[in-house]
This record gives sequence, structure tokens and C-alpha cells, in this order.
Amino acid sequence: MTIALIVYFSLALFLVGRLLLYGIRPTKTLAWLLAIFTIPVGGMLFYFVLGRNRRKNKFYRLKKTEEISAYLKTVEAYCDDIDRNNGVNVPEPIKGHIKLVKLIAKNSSFLPSLGNELTPLKDGPATFDAIFQAMEGAQKFIHVQYYIFEEGELANRFLALWQRKIKEGVEIRFLYDGLGSNTLSKAYVNQLKESGVEVFSFLPIRFKRLLSSINYRNHRKIVVVDGHTAFTGGVNVSDKYINGDPVLGTWHDMHLRLRGPIVNSLQAVFAMDWSFASGKDDMLTLSYFSNIPKIGKSIVQTVSSGPDSDFPSVHQLYFSLINSAKKYIYIVNPYIIPGEALMEALQVAALGGVDVRILLSSNSDSFLVRWGVRSYFENFLEAGVRIYQYPDGFLHSKLMFTDDELTTIGTANLDVRSFEQNYEVNVLAYDKELTKQLKRDFLNDCKISQEINYKEFTRRPKSERFKEGLAKVFSPVL
Repeated sequence: MTIALIVYFSLALFLVGRLLLYGIRPTKTLAWLLAIFTIPVGGMLFYFVLGRNRRKNKFYRLKKTEEISAYLKTVEAYCDDIDRNNGVNVPEPIKGHIKLVKLIAKNSSFLPSLGNELTPLKDGPATFDAIFQAMEGAQKFIHVQYYIFEEGELANRFLALWQRKIKEGVEIRFLYDGLGSNTLSKAYVNQLKESGVEVFSFLPIRFKRLLSSINYRNHRKIVVVDGHTAFTGGVNVSDKYINGDPVLGTWHDMHLRLRGPIVNSLQAVFAMDWSFASGKDDMLTLSYFSNIPKIGKSIVQTVSSGPDSDFPSVHQLYFSLINSAKKYIYIVNPYIIPGEALMEALQVAALGGVDVRILLSSNSDSFLVRWGVRSYFENFLEAGVRIYQYPDGFLHSKLMFTDDELTTIGTANLDVRSFEQNYEVNVLAYDKELTKQLKRDFLNDCKISQEINYKEFTRRPKSERFKEGLAKVFSPVL
């Protein structure tokens, strides 16, 4: 017994040392210290699974090919040129947002892309109609990546189409997350492989890597066809997007079709993930990147983020959009657990006269998430943030747009998991027409939603306050 105690406290002291060396926020470090010393064994186990700081202890490093190294030098040169010329040579739509352009370029290594065509796709039927139409026309390759890929009607359509395209000589690569798609059967995967589809799981759930990887998931959704058309957004491959859910009803979501030079950056995100998951370097060359002509007017910049990024890129994107807004900030997101920085940024914006509105579903797919989100409502409402609850089904979109100028659509929620633990991808459009279009849609959705009244909300039962408080304790790991 004495030996066991010595081993236990020695390990506890070792973990304390790691927390002091690699901890990010004092509050989070203190919470883990309390867990380790007050929950015997369990506290340590939770830390190994959920607490380690991957941003400081990297387990994914990009292979620096000559092409990638040359591109990164181009990014550095672009930012230096902006500094030297005070933004004189930058296009008009981004002149007022040079700080944001440079932030994304230095964080995610993606430059703003000119001459793109963006098409918002609202809900599952419109999204999958567009994706299948694009894949039907593929002549060279189809690259597909999803967090959740569930078997059913949609998965069978993917399988049948891919089998046909393989016979036509089209290369198909499919990447899925090991946890998000954990229900995907070996039989289905084997059918894909037997058909000629290259398939890999991102961080598959295996015992020997369970503690080190289970908390770090690839939440991205990307489809790239022939290097000229791409899709990203919040929609996963699940029949609940076309047939509804027996509990939550219809799932509502926003996806985006992109055509033009911006497709190359989404192809790059896929290629890096593919290299990590497959161990192959075949995607890290210029052969899968096209010299795509400009076909539209939109300027777009890709923002990728993960637990091994040098900085939390998507978090900084959201923070910058909120702080720079002068007229309005409209947010659609199902999982708003913002943390201290974004919480204060939204409060400051609202108190300063910016029209801040949040639209989220009245339903939730998780007890802890539902009450964790609600635990922030009172502070938001007190500052003047307006909150609307969408009454129909489950609203899963991830949108933020400001001042009739900027729109970001992607996979990232407003929570710690998206900012620090998941691999995410968003696109930022410097596009007035798109922003105004989505603003109109947002305001129409607000009209059919229930706005939460501050005074009424403060009179909610103590039982609800207790649930909120309990869920807020777990918010750092939700």
C-alpha cells in the first residue's frame, strides 16, 4: 500500500510539473490540479485523456516538401509587401481588413484568393444535390473528408457513384474521423476498398493510442472535385439531413460550394490531413493543384486550425471579427460556449452599440451542451446581446457575418473543443453581396424564432440554474 501511494504521488507531482511547464490558462491549470489531487486515479486518467496541451507538445508535423516551403516563403513575402507599401496594392474589398488578412496568412499560411464564385447551400437536400452533381462530372479525382459519415441512404449513394467513377478512371480518396464515424462498418469500408477507393481513418480508435488521441478529432468536412470545385461547411453525411431525426426533427445546416482559385487551399488542407492519416506523400506535390482561372468576384481566405497549430486560428478569426465590427455581428451556431475572451468581446461590442444577435436551436443533441450554452445567456442578455431560439428541428449551422462586408462559414463551433482540440476549417469571404444575402436569410429566421427576454430569463427556476452551473463546470471539455 505504501509503495502504491509513493508511486501515485510521484506521478501526481510529475503531472503538476507538466501543467506548470505547458499549461495555457491559469484557470484551466488550476482546475486540473484540483482534479488530480481530489479525484484519486480518476483525476490523472481524465488529464491523460482530456488535459494534455497538444499545441505545445506536437504530434503532427507537416512534411516540408520543396513546393510547400516555396509557398510558405510566398506567404511571408506577401505580408512583408503589405507592410512596406501600407496596403496600396491590395484589392479594394480587403483594404479595410488588412490586419485580418495578415493574421490569417500568418496563422494558417493561406493568402486571400481572388476571382471566386461562392454558392451558399442551405440544408441537406440542396447540399447533397450539389455535391453529387459535382462528383458525377468528375474526370480526374474526387477527394472527400468528413467527421461523421454514417451508413444509410446517403452513404449508399456515395458508394454507388464512386464505384461508377472508379470504372471511368477517376481517382477517389476518402478520409473519415475515427471517432465521429465510429459506426462505419468494416463491411462498408471493405466495399469501398474492393471498388478501388483509397480509404483511411484519421486517428482511428486503437487501444495503444487511446489516451493520446481520443480527445483530438478531425471535425472538417471537405469535398474537392478535379481541383475546380470544393464544398465545406457544417453538413455531415447522415440521413438525418434528408429524412429528419425521430427526436430532434429536421436538421438545418449551411454548406458552401466554392469554385475558382480558392479550391486549391481546401485541397491543401485535405492533402495535409491525408498525408498524416495515410503516411503517404503523394498529395504533397503540385500535381493535384490546378491553375484555376478566375470565374467570379468573391475574395476568399481559408482558415485552418488544429490542436497542433501554433495559435488557435479560428478562435482568433472570431475574436477579430467581433472586435472590428462597427454596425452588427450576427452569429448562427449550435454550440456557443465561448470562454472568457469571446464572452467579453461580445459584451463589449453590444455595450458599445453594435447590434449583436445570436441564433441557435431551441433543441439540443446533448444535455450537457444544452445547459452549458444556456449558462452564458444571462451575461449576454444583460449586456444587450439579443438571443433567438429557432423552433423547428435542430439548427447546426456555423456562421458569423458582420457589417455587410465579411462572412465566415465552416466547421468550427464557438467552444473550446473547436478552438483547441479539433481540426477545423472555415472560409472567410470578403464579399458584400454574399453577406447581405445571408443577413436577409438570418433576419427571416429570427422572425420565426423566439427571442429570449432578459427579465423573464432572470426569473427561471433554481433547478435550471443548477443544471447550468453543473454544465458550466464541464464546459472546458465539451
